[in-house]
Amino acid sequence: MIQLDFAAVLVDWPLLLRGAAFTLGLTAVAAVLGVALGIACARARTHGPAPVRALAAAYVELIRNTPFIVQLFFIFFGLPSLGLRLSSETASIIAMTLNLGAYAAEIVRAGIESTPRGQLEAARSLAMSERQVFLRVVLPPALGRVWPAMVSQIVIVMLGSAVCGQIAAQELSYYTNLIMSRNFRSFEANFVAAAMYLAMAVLLRQALVWAGPRWIFGRIAPTGR
Repeated sequence: MIQLDFAAVLVDWPLLLRGAAFTLGLTAVAAVLGVALGIACARARTHGPAPVRALAAAYVELIRNTPFIVQLFFIFFGLPSLGLRLSSETASIIAMTLNLGAYAAEIVRAGIESTPRGQLEAARSLAMSERQVFLRVVLPPALGRVWPAMVSQIVIVMLGSAVCGQIAAQELSYYTNLIMSRNFRSFEANFVAAAMYLAMAVLLRQALVWAGPRWIFGRIAPTGR
């Protein structure tokens, strides 16, 4: 008869909490950088000159059509052959940022292209510069329209960070594997890890849904001077 022993896993709860905190930290940094990169690429693809549009499109297609783990391994294992060595944490942040940036670019681009033409013409009639039009008139409502999709993509990137443990980034899956190597309780350890990922995903989604209209697209209105 199978006997489950969750206590053997939960006794190492400080390691699990450390891994969860590290996962959320990676996600926070990658979310800020990735969304910013996505906005820049979306702007380039909708309003940039032809060479810039082509470069942004190539980046988006490359990232969206290759597995995240391959991107991560290329950055961590491939770049050192070119003389660029990165820590596991730095490589994880770069890979997560690039991955999120490509998907965020298409999400934001959809929001930008849904902006009514009359709204743009009204803004230009007020002698606003193109930069002011984008930052004040186009971007905030565009982000508001696509924010649910953006939140889902950020959560997906957070869940995808589990593979970062493969390069020794000390996130949740890394400590889960460490605990399993100590007590050989693979079912219990993975069950607890899955429950923690589920809880983090739900809490992150709720936090982003709450923060969006209050702190992000509700306040993106720089002076543009």
